[in-house]
Amino acid sequence: MHVDTLVKNVRVYNAYIQQFIASDVAINEGRFVAIGHSDELESIQAKATIDGQGRQMIPGLIDIHLHIESSMVTPETFSWALLRNGVTTIVAEPHEMANVFGIEGIKAMIEASASCTVDMKYAIPSSVPATSLETTGGAIGIAEMDELMDTEDIQCLGEIMNYVDVISKPDSKTNQILKHFRRSYPALPIEGHVPKLTGLDLHQIVAAGIGSDHTHQTREGMEARIKAGMFLEIQEKSMTDDVLSYLIENDTREHFCFVTDDVMADSLYKRGHLNVLANKALAAGMKFEDVIYACTMAPAKRMKLDDRGAIAPGKIADFSLLAEDGQFVFSAVYKDGMLAFDAASPYKQTPKPRQFPPHFYESVKLAPLQDEDFHVVADRQDGIHVCRVMNVADGSTFTKETQEKVPVANGLLQWQDSDFRLIATFERYGKTGGRAHGLIAGDIIQRGAVATTYSHDNHNLLVIGANVRDMVCAANAVIQAQGGCAAVENGEVKAMLELPVGGILSEAPLTELAPKVESFVKALTALGYKHYNPIMSLSTLSLPVSPALKITDFGLIDVNNGKVVPLFVNEKS
Repeated sequence: MHVDTLVKNVRVYNAYIQQFIASDVAINEGRFVAIGHSDELESIQAKATIDGQGRQMIPGLIDIHLHIESSMVTPETFSWALLRNGVTTIVAEPHEMANVFGIEGIKAMIEASASCTVDMKYAIPSSVPATSLETTGGAIGIAEMDELMDTEDIQCLGEIMNYVDVISKPDSKTNQILKHFRRSYPALPIEGHVPKLTGLDLHQIVAAGIGSDHTHQTREGMEARIKAGMFLEIQEKSMTDDVLSYLIENDTREHFCFVTDDVMADSLYKRGHLNVLANKALAAGMKFEDVIYACTMAPAKRMKLDDRGAIAPGKIADFSLLAEDGQFVFSAVYKDGMLAFDAASPYKQTPKPRQFPPHFYESVKLAPLQDEDFHVVADRQDGIHVCRVMNVADGSTFTKETQEKVPVANGLLQWQDSDFRLIATFERYGKTGGRAHGLIAGDIIQRGAVATTYSHDNHNLLVIGANVRDMVCAANAVIQAQGGCAAVENGEVKAMLELPVGGILSEAPLTELAPKVESFVKALTALGYKHYNPIMSLSTLSLPVSPALKITDFGLIDVNNGKVVPLFVNEKS
């Protein structure tokens, strides 16, 4: 037998029996062709031989639920970061780019991924826009889904976010999409987003064809999902002692995998990716072999990626050689049998510029804002009036509504004389010119202002401030940059994170972007923001599927009841 490569003297992880076996591994044309003892493979002639030096060899890691845009980088940069962390296959859902550019945004992300070393499979975003209570740059419906299925290599239907409509509105857009997809593409998985649901509600979700859940889990919720036949995708925020002990103590190997969902650029660069969760599971006491399974074979099975997830004859030759036994630290990573990352001589990334169509860099269609744009007109008499206030608390991206007294004078809400900050959003696609104002309190900035177009999922311009001058400065800095994040105090930009691709991505290498993200987080913290993930907290204040009070260009959104509510409590909604 003649092959391209022979990897000698390694201990190979066998996914089918979850054991390491001393072996040699033959690779030809990017696939494994034989695994066995050296005397069994002695007749094989190889063009190249790799001495594994007795190291452990595991399959390339697979992450089946993530959003590249959460890291604010292009697919090319994302691929570079993944390889350093042992990840060779992902299933990405580009619903952020779809909210900005619709089907064109999805196709642009797929095209930008085509030349990447990592295999980037794609999910069709199913919830664009997330609700009917916001203005986005694009929308995805049945026609767009069919076009993508005809023209692209699609792995699954992305997470169904509007689970309330699935349960309570049979004729909703979400249910129409679900029924069409199940009827037209029955072999493809459907991803879910069903926080806290149990009982009959959960069973209705499963009956509708939604086969997984990646939201924050509890022991009781996991047990209910597994019993109903649902697959669990465990992200880091779910890796509590209680959740991990359940996974360790029960026979759950075929019912879950680990996923990252959202990883900020600074964390991606400093901490890593799926390997971070893997090492965390190890530290909690999960067997090394079981953790490998949860990051390779289990996700491959869920996504019907039958050609990978194991080191076995016929499988794609994606694998890593570990620097340390029993730890997800990588000496070398191979993709399709070719060296893709070498810890001894890592290469620097020089991303290609202007990877997207020209108009992707001109998506913020807003004229510079002025002081008047942050005046809140109050059609009522001077005096004290009761307003809704959005309250932010560290530890969650959920908010709470309180009702507080705020003065009105000369037809304007005197928010600067109150204990609250102003939050405002401006439609930035040049469609409606919609805008809305609200009040915000809690663990947010106490001074200055912050502005961003990185605001889920509509990515309109979002501004929070303690005074008008700084809000104008922050907003205009972002507008001038064609998107990004700005933190301002006393009229001075303290931190600027430029995101010129659709207002949500940067083409800078991760080595440059990560420090800018870190600097912006530090600026937010210096202004008083208190949160375990300040950017995620900030960006979800405009997410109208995340409880309880949020804001879009339509106005304040009562998420639990799915409707716009007025700022002043005594107005009719």
